[in-house]
Amino acid sequence: MDTASPIIALGKPPGKEGFRRTYSSASIKVRQVEVGPSSFQKIKLLGRGDVGKVYLVREKKSSKLYAMKVLSKKEMIERKKIKRALAEQEILATANHPFIVTLYHSFQSEDFLYFCMEYCMGGEFFRALQNKPGKCLKEDEARFYAAEVVAALEYLHLIGCVYRDLKPENILLHQSGHIMLSDFDLAKQHSSAGGRPAGISRADPSGPPMVDTRTCISDFRTNSFVGTEEYIAPEVINNKGHTAAVDWWTLGILIYEMIFATTPFKSNNRLNTFTNVLNADPWFHPNAPVSPACKDIIFRLLDKHEATRLGSRSGASEVKNHKWFSKIHWALLRNQTPPIVPSTSNGVDAVNFRMMRDSRSLDLENQVITAVAGRSAPGTPGLNEPDGMELVKRDGSQEDLFQGFSSITLLHDGES
Repeated sequence: MDTASPIIALGKPPGKEGFRRTYSSASIKVRQVEVGPSSFQKIKLLGRGDVGKVYLVREKKSSKLYAMKVLSKKEMIERKKIKRALAEQEILATANHPFIVTLYHSFQSEDFLYFCMEYCMGGEFFRALQNKPGKCLKEDEARFYAAEVVAALEYLHLIGCVYRDLKPENILLHQSGHIMLSDFDLAKQHSSAGGRPAGISRADPSGPPMVDTRTCISDFRTNSFVGTEEYIAPEVINNKGHTAAVDWWTLGILIYEMIFATTPFKSNNRLNTFTNVLNADPWFHPNAPVSPACKDIIFRLLDKHEATRLGSRSGASEVKNHKWFSKIHWALLRNQTPPIVPSTSNGVDAVNFRMMRDSRSLDLENQVITAVAGRSAPGTPGLNEPDGMELVKRDGSQEDLFQGFSSITLLHDGES
């Protein structure tokens, strides 16, 4: 079934005509990779992680701007991050939703893996929050972004994926101001396609159809200890295994942080933060400028018992039906003007990203693409070994370690 609106305008800020992108289960065409490192001109460093960096690049042939994530094979081997990189590619290559960052190419050289993705000129949502007065949003503004996050999580759950690392740093702003989830290295894909979504009754008969997304991942449970300290759910800390309900917990943390400029359980060290997560309730100042419905959804999302947490029974539909979202027109989210419309200038100056110096500059011109015998298209089983295991071959060769990485070009219907 198609899980998103069939055709949605994208590409330019409100008030300007953009290209029309098709979102459906059959709108992605997969080809053998048509580019390599030397196809791109590096412009500047946008961000860095523990095993790689993200660069703003321009494709020489088309002059289009992209964000290129470059992961060091050496660092991935040393830090045991190979499986995460392969899983991230699997998810990005199959996901097709307006609120999830788009992958266009993936390929590898002898030393690196490359993800060529949509360049979100608005930068990190975290930085946008830091630039707001008080470093926070008004309740109506927070509701808008929370709704877009819910739509993205709903889609991920429908395709059998649990995100597990929602936080402002992993949310990017498209040049139109709408959000895009990024960084799927901690996401977990269901070992099978998952169950079929079930229809449920609608609170508003005139509203959009509601589906029970929980049925798509009803038997999903993993024991990994992953996440970001201030966003980790109680069941993860207790090491009792967790389900897709962790995504709804992190949504509660995000809503609180958007409105109050801090997370509800933050303390002076990790141990005290975890103690608060397990034992404390979110605190609201008596004069906090938020509605009772806002407080209610935060409390229900931050239910320490995952079985009774909002979203644990019927998934995203349960969250969307909460009274705090009663003003949201879910089918029209993408057509509304966001509270923050980024200043994009010419795009190349990357005004919405932090200034970073690249101490060890990557030379794209001298990186030669390697053809590795792997699966020809995403979606093939084999990336669902128990957490903590790496795909290590008998001879220990580096090339074998990355043979599951697909070198592909993805064409999206409706894009020029």
